[in-house]
Amino acid sequence: MMHELLQTNRERVTRRQFFGAAAPGVGMAALLHLLGSSPSPFRGPIIHPSQEEDRGGLPDLPHHQPRAKRVIVMWQGGGPSHVDLFDPKPMMHDLVGQDIPASIRGETRLSTMSSGYSRWPCVPAIKPFQKFGEAGIEMSELLPNIGNLADDLCLVRSLHTEAVNHAPGVTLFLTGAQIPGRPSFGAWLSYGLGNESDDLPTFVVMTSSDRGKTCGQLFFDYYWGSGFLPSRHQGVRFRNTGELVPYVSNPAGVTTESRRALLDDIAELNRMHLADYGDPEIETRIAQYEMAFRMQTSVPELTDVKNEPQHVLDRYGSDVLKQGTYANNCLIARRLLERGVRFVQLMHSGWDQHNNLYSQLEEQCRDTDAPSAALVLDLKERGMLDDTLVIWGGEFGRTPFGQGDPVTPTGRDHFGKAFSWWLAGGGIKPGSIFGATDEFGWNITDNPVHVHDIQATLLHLCGIDHERLTFRYQGRQYRLTDVHGSVIKGILA
Repeated sequence: MMHELLQTNRERVTRRQFFGAAAPGVGMAALLHLLGSSPSPFRGPIIHPSQEEDRGGLPDLPHHQPRAKRVIVMWQGGGPSHVDLFDPKPMMHDLVGQDIPASIRGETRLSTMSSGYSRWPCVPAIKPFQKFGEAGIEMSELLPNIGNLADDLCLVRSLHTEAVNHAPGVTLFLTGAQIPGRPSFGAWLSYGLGNESDDLPTFVVMTSSDRGKTCGQLFFDYYWGSGFLPSRHQGVRFRNTGELVPYVSNPAGVTTESRRALLDDIAELNRMHLADYGDPEIETRIAQYEMAFRMQTSVPELTDVKNEPQHVLDRYGSDVLKQGTYANNCLIARRLLERGVRFVQLMHSGWDQHNNLYSQLEEQCRDTDAPSAALVLDLKERGMLDDTLVIWGGEFGRTPFGQGDPVTPTGRDHFGKAFSWWLAGGGIKPGSIFGATDEFGWNITDNPVHVHDIQATLLHLCGIDHERLTFRYQGRQYRLTDVHGSVIKGILA
């Protein structure tokens, strides 16, 4: 057994020696191309990429002309209630309190919190719906600002998922599987298309929560992780308290010149290590040190909003200047997109109304409605909406029946059989509705859209054939959509 281990080690060393020998040739040429060769203003040669650097990405991408150059995901964690917000069901008002028929419920998989119920009391929308825009799209009066964007939106009412709990549901959309470990959506785009910005990451994540912290879900790092892709493609999380990016600022007594000199020396050591081992993670280390150095300038400028017009700030609401709020994150997201960041992922929790539907849903809408709409309006006014793909939605919807006491239910449980999202810009058909559900919002009756279908469609709009963007790992080719998914042509402009 020991002999076999030693032999395996010798073979591994031989491979490393091969990479080391090859480094002065093709490998080193690629690295030097990455690092550039402009003279440093501080000392020695600059080792960070020049303006003409290879920004990464695969040589055969995009596969076709993209409609979207950048993507913003406004993730509403917890499961926004489709029957309260986006999918009007007037008949439910006539049946309030009555059990939803077994013929409608069928064998639907529900969470353990409600799967054993003996009563299924029908609970209609808690606030009226109204028609918005020339398209006349019906949405809840709880979302007046989003509603006023109706002619720019495509409202999809026929999404469905197998997931019945939060983390698996979020993980399924963001990585293509309910089990953690695969690359996230933004990481796939970074890997396939590369970076557009010299001094900001390809993929940025920001998180926020409702004011009362009523939603217990956590935001796990694997929601924006790189999985088995090189780690340089993982999302960079901006913090919601203190420094936006930790350790980017120079410590007390450290000048920019001395930081530059230190990075040059570290990079030289990393180059030597790369020559010995050929490990792509060493290239990641080099690139990320350099990105951090450039972010010392770009991040403070990014967050300095003093030049934003007052009427723009007012759109986002009173919390727009409070770091870590959803409103502030939406404004920073727009500024990131302007500066060439390819994928921005906003994650906001607070939509998990198991026992506080009649109070918390309205508060959550009030906190998120204006900022969500303001971001779309800002993109539109700047001429960016046509090539920016905007996505608003959560991991599932909420049950059409009430949760809790069947006589006086106070909430709704998780529901993946049917739910709604809206999308805008980036090749999406504006002023449209896609898909439909039955009179209870329970079963999809027209144009079902699975999670993998929406993934395939979003990649298509970015110029990517979802079946061809793959990465070989542990003996098989992986992709975001796994072995599923079809482009939804009905939502394309």
